[in-house]
Amino acid sequence: MAREIPDLVAEVRTGTGKGAARQARREGKVPGIVYGGGNDPLPINLDFNKLLARLRQGRFLSTLFNLKVDGQDDVRVICRGVQRDVVKDLPTHVDFMRLRRTSRVNIFVHVEFENHKASPGIKRGGVLTVVRPEVELSVIAGDIPEQIVVDLTGKEVGDVIHIQDVTLPEGAKPTVDRNFVIANISAPSGLRGAAAAGDEGDAEEAETEEEA
Repeated sequence: MAREIPDLVAEVRTGTGKGAARQARREGKVPGIVYGGGNDPLPINLDFNKLLARLRQGRFLSTLFNLKVDGQDDVRVICRGVQRDVVKDLPTHVDFMRLRRTSRVNIFVHVEFENHKASPGIKRGGVLTVVRPEVELSVIAGDIPEQIVVDLTGKEVGDVIHIQDVTLPEGAKPTVDRNFVIANISAPSGLRGAAAAGDEGDAEEAETEEEA
Protein backbone atom coordinates (compact mmCIF):
# COMPACT_ATOMS: atom_id res chain seq x y z
CA MET A 1 0.00 0.00 0.00
CA ALA A 2 1.45 3.37 -1.00
CA ARG A 3 1.91 6.03 1.63
CA GLU A 4 -0.40 9.04 1.57
CA ILE A 5 1.70 12.07 0.63
CA PRO A 6 1.00 15.13 2.82
CA ASP A 7 -0.11 18.38 1.18
CA LEU A 8 1.91 21.56 1.47
CA VAL A 9 -0.04 24.69 0.55
CA ALA A 10 1.73 27.75 -0.86
CA GLU A 11 1.00 30.81 -2.96
CA VAL A 12 2.87 32.37 -5.85
CA ARG A 13 5.16 35.18 -4.69
CA THR A 14 4.79 38.27 -6.83
CA GLY A 15 8.04 40.06 -7.40
CA THR A 16 11.54 38.79 -6.86
CA GLY A 17 14.60 39.84 -4.95
CA LYS A 18 15.19 40.84 -1.34
CA GLY A 19 12.42 43.45 -1.30
CA ALA A 20 9.69 40.93 -2.14
CA ALA A 21 11.13 38.45 0.36
CA ARG A 22 11.16 41.04 3.16
CA GLN A 23 7.58 42.00 2.35
CA ALA A 24 6.53 38.35 2.56
CA ARG A 25 8.11 38.02 6.01
CA ARG A 26 6.33 41.16 7.23
CA GLU A 27 3.06 39.50 6.19
CA GLY A 28 3.78 36.35 8.19
CA LYS A 29 5.01 34.35 5.22
CA VAL A 30 8.23 32.48 4.49
CA PRO A 31 9.55 32.95 0.94
CA GLY A 32 10.72 29.93 -1.01
CA ILE A 33 11.61 28.68 -4.44
CA VAL A 34 10.62 25.56 -6.36
CA TYR A 35 13.04 24.41 -9.04
CA GLY A 36 13.86 21.40 -11.21
CA GLY A 37 11.61 19.01 -13.08
CA GLY A 38 12.30 20.65 -16.42
CA ASN A 39 10.25 23.77 -15.55
CA ASP A 40 11.20 27.34 -14.68
CA PRO A 41 11.84 28.19 -11.01
CA LEU A 42 8.66 29.21 -9.17
CA PRO A 43 8.90 31.75 -6.31
CA ILE A 44 6.40 30.93 -3.55
CA ASN A 45 5.33 32.03 -0.08
CA LEU A 46 4.36 29.66 2.73
CA ASP A 47 2.43 30.41 5.91
CA PHE A 48 5.03 30.92 8.67
CA ASN A 49 3.11 29.16 11.48
CA LYS A 50 2.17 26.12 9.38
CA LEU A 51 5.72 25.75 8.09
CA LEU A 52 7.16 26.04 11.59
CA ALA A 53 4.77 23.35 12.84
CA ARG A 54 5.89 21.06 10.01
CA LEU A 55 9.54 21.69 10.80
CA ARG A 56 9.01 20.85 14.46
CA GLN A 57 7.46 17.51 13.52
CA GLY A 58 10.89 16.45 12.25
CA ARG A 59 12.02 14.66 9.07
CA PHE A 60 11.17 17.75 7.00
CA LEU A 61 14.15 17.31 4.68
CA SER A 62 13.27 13.68 4.00
CA THR A 63 9.49 14.03 3.57
CA LEU A 64 7.91 14.04 0.13
CA PHE A 65 5.17 16.69 -0.17
CA ASN A 66 2.35 17.32 -2.60
CA LEU A 67 2.76 21.05 -3.26
CA LYS A 68 -0.51 22.85 -3.91
CA VAL A 69 -0.30 26.33 -5.42
CA ASP A 70 -3.31 28.25 -6.77
CA GLY A 71 -3.28 28.32 -10.56
CA GLN A 72 -0.60 25.61 -10.77
CA ASP A 73 -0.76 21.84 -11.17
CA ASP A 74 -0.01 19.90 -7.98
CA VAL A 75 3.58 18.72 -7.96
CA ARG A 76 5.61 16.44 -5.73
CA VAL A 77 8.53 18.18 -4.07
CA ILE A 78 11.20 17.51 -1.48
CA CYS A 79 12.93 20.19 0.57
CA ARG A 80 16.56 20.78 -0.34
CA GLY A 81 17.35 23.51 2.17
CA VAL A 82 15.95 25.66 4.97
CA GLN A 83 17.65 28.98 5.71
CA ARG A 84 17.22 30.20 9.29
CA ASP A 85 17.70 33.41 11.21
CA VAL A 86 21.10 33.11 12.93
CA VAL A 87 19.76 34.59 16.17
CA LYS A 88 16.18 33.28 16.45
CA ASP A 89 16.75 30.02 14.52
CA LEU A 90 13.46 30.55 12.66
CA PRO A 91 12.94 29.77 8.95
CA THR A 92 13.60 32.66 6.57
CA HIS A 93 13.69 30.86 3.19
CA VAL A 94 12.98 27.36 1.85
CA ASP A 95 14.18 25.60 -1.30
CA PHE A 96 12.15 22.80 -2.87
CA MET A 97 13.00 20.49 -5.76
CA ARG A 98 10.32 19.09 -8.06
CA LEU A 99 10.31 15.31 -8.46
CA ARG A 100 9.03 13.13 -11.25
CA ARG A 101 7.12 9.99 -10.28
CA THR A 102 10.12 7.97 -11.46
CA SER A 103 12.63 9.93 -9.35
CA ARG A 104 14.38 8.22 -6.47
CA VAL A 105 14.13 9.80 -3.03
CA ASN A 106 15.32 8.91 0.49
CA ILE A 107 12.38 8.60 2.88
CA PHE A 108 11.95 7.31 6.45
CA VAL A 109 9.37 4.49 6.48
CA HIS A 110 7.56 3.14 9.56
CA VAL A 111 8.33 -0.45 10.66
CA GLU A 112 5.29 -2.55 11.59
CA PHE A 113 5.64 -5.83 13.56
CA GLU A 114 3.03 -8.54 13.07
CA ASN A 115 2.21 -12.06 14.35
CA HIS A 116 3.31 -11.44 17.94
CA LYS A 117 1.23 -14.46 19.06
CA ALA A 118 3.10 -16.71 16.63
CA SER A 119 6.44 -15.95 18.32
CA PRO A 120 7.43 -18.68 20.82
CA GLY A 121 9.85 -16.25 22.48
CA ILE A 122 7.15 -13.65 23.14
CA LYS A 123 4.73 -16.36 24.32
CA ARG A 124 7.29 -17.36 26.96
CA GLY A 125 7.50 -13.79 28.20
CA GLY A 126 10.22 -12.47 25.93
CA VAL A 127 10.19 -8.75 25.18
CA LEU A 128 10.28 -7.28 21.68
CA THR A 129 12.84 -4.48 21.76
CA VAL A 130 12.52 -2.18 18.76
CA VAL A 131 15.85 -0.61 17.81
CA ARG A 132 14.60 1.16 14.66
CA PRO A 133 10.90 2.13 14.58
CA GLU A 134 11.65 3.78 11.20
CA VAL A 135 14.05 2.82 8.43
CA GLU A 136 15.42 5.19 5.80
CA LEU A 137 14.85 3.73 2.35
CA SER A 138 15.65 4.81 -1.18
CA VAL A 139 12.32 4.52 -3.03
CA ILE A 140 10.60 5.57 -6.25
CA ALA A 141 8.70 8.84 -5.67
CA GLY A 142 5.57 7.45 -7.31
CA ASP A 143 5.48 4.32 -5.13
CA ILE A 144 6.41 5.18 -1.54
CA PRO A 145 5.39 2.35 0.84
CA GLU A 146 3.18 3.10 3.83
CA GLN A 147 5.32 0.81 5.99
CA ILE A 148 7.59 -2.22 5.98
CA VAL A 149 6.44 -5.33 7.82
CA VAL A 150 8.45 -7.62 10.10
CA ASP A 151 6.96 -11.09 10.62
CA LEU A 152 7.62 -12.37 14.17
CA THR A 153 6.44 -15.92 13.42
CA GLY A 154 8.80 -18.47 14.96
CA LYS A 155 11.03 -15.88 16.64
CA GLU A 156 12.65 -17.08 19.89
CA VAL A 157 14.20 -15.31 22.87
CA GLY A 158 17.63 -14.10 21.79
CA ASP A 159 16.72 -13.76 18.11
CA VAL A 160 17.93 -10.59 16.40
CA ILE A 161 16.11 -9.18 13.35
CA HIS A 162 18.30 -7.45 10.76
CA ILE A 163 17.27 -5.43 7.71
CA GLN A 164 18.24 -8.34 5.44
CA ASP A 165 15.67 -10.50 7.25
CA VAL A 166 12.87 -8.22 6.02
CA THR A 167 11.18 -8.40 2.62
CA LEU A 168 11.22 -4.83 1.32
CA PRO A 169 8.68 -3.44 -1.17
CA GLU A 170 9.68 -3.72 -4.80
CA GLY A 171 12.08 -0.97 -5.83
CA ALA A 172 12.99 -0.04 -2.24
CA LYS A 173 16.45 -0.43 -0.74
CA PRO A 174 18.12 0.74 2.48
CA THR A 175 20.22 3.88 2.33
CA VAL A 176 22.74 2.31 4.74
CA ASP A 177 25.02 -0.28 3.18
CA ARG A 178 25.21 -2.70 6.10
CA ASN A 179 23.00 -5.32 7.70
CA PHE A 180 21.81 -3.20 10.65
CA VAL A 181 19.58 -4.39 13.50
CA ILE A 182 15.88 -3.49 13.51
CA ALA A 183 14.74 -5.34 16.65
CA ASN A 184 15.45 -8.24 18.97
CA ILE A 185 13.58 -10.46 21.39
CA SER A 186 15.16 -10.29 24.82
CA ALA A 187 14.52 -12.38 27.92
CA PRO A 188 12.01 -10.97 30.45
CA SER A 189 13.61 -8.88 33.19
CA GLY A 190 12.87 -11.48 35.88
CA LEU A 191 14.63 -14.18 33.90
CA ARG A 192 17.59 -11.91 33.20
CA GLY A 193 17.85 -11.12 36.91
CA ALA A 194 17.74 -14.81 37.80
CA ALA A 195 20.42 -15.58 35.22
CA ALA A 196 22.62 -12.81 36.59
CA ALA A 197 22.12 -14.06 40.15
CA GLY A 198 22.98 -17.56 38.99
CA ASP A 199 26.20 -16.32 37.43
CA GLU A 200 27.14 -14.53 40.68
CA GLY A 201 26.36 -17.65 42.67
CA ASP A 202 28.56 -19.77 40.40
CA ALA A 203 31.38 -17.26 40.79
CA GLU A 204 31.08 -17.25 44.60
CA GLU A 205 31.04 -21.05 44.65
CA ALA A 206 34.15 -21.16 42.50
CA GLU A 207 35.91 -18.70 44.83
CA THR A 208 34.96 -20.84 47.87
CA GLU A 209 36.35 -23.96 46.24
CA GLU A 210 39.60 -22.14 45.45
CA GLU A 211 39.96 -21.00 49.07
CA ALA A 212 39.29 -24.52 50.30
